[in-house]
Amino acid sequence: MTDHDRDHDHDHTHTSPDAWKHTGVRVVPGDSLDHNTAQTPGMDRAAAINLARVGAQKLWAGTVTIHANAKTGAHHHGHLESVIYVLKGKARMRWGDELEFVAEAGPGDFIFVPPYVPHQEINASADEALECVLMRSDGEAVAINLPDMVPVEKPENVKWIDPTHPE
Repeated sequence: MTDHDRDHDHDHTHTSPDAWKHTGVRVVPGDSLDHNTAQTPGMDRAAAINLARVGAQKLWAGTVTIHANAKTGAHHHGHLESVIYVLKGKARMRWGDELEFVAEAGPGDFIFVPPYVPHQEINASADEALECVLMRSDGEAVAINLPDMVPVEKPENVKWIDPTHPE
């Protein structure tokens, strides 16, 4: 037995050759996403991966299309981590206690939103839809709206800087 085998906390034994047939890998065709999800005016969300559809215990994945010139209100997703992958269009993200920070992302860019961070998603285009893939760290649909938040008028533009990508 290898260290890898000992570190696993689940059983790999199967009672039949078909054991993984209906409980293994799932392919969800793009034209069969579930639009019966929490919706926000100006946005269309559709679930691909969640507990109800495929049995996912620890994540949610789907798509979101934000109409031209549309934006969400200020909100956060509680204890969840979120990742947004931009497929088409231009995303503008504002975040902070007064939405005082802003950054933009385009096709091929990833956006990470940590737990409890107040934020707002904005389609930065006046005439093109923003299309994204959205992933969350739990199948739970957590969205806490912050209707009393008064955003600053001119947010500070923030560039991506980390130890391996200095300014």
